[in-house]
Amino acid sequence: SVPVPQEAGPTMVGDEHSDPHLMSILGATKRSTLGNNFCEYYVNDAPRVVLDKLESLGYRVVSMTGVGQTLVWCLHRE
Repeated sequence: SVPVPQEAGPTMVGDEHSDPHLMSILGATKRSTLGNNFCEYYVNDAPRVVLDKLESLGYRVVSMTGVGQTLVWCLHRE
């Protein structure tokens, strides 16, 4: 899934257990927020740019929902 805290970026694209190769392709960097005991991957791209990149890699949007002010996309690759 791809949670998105803002419409224009940065976009959170994974957690500390995400595929490092995919995160590299997306240009993501791993960040740890003070007070959290986990890391997340972020890119500075807007969500539509991230979704376009994932589509070119064979991923398709399966569902989307809103959680508070965050949008979450669930993608699948065959």
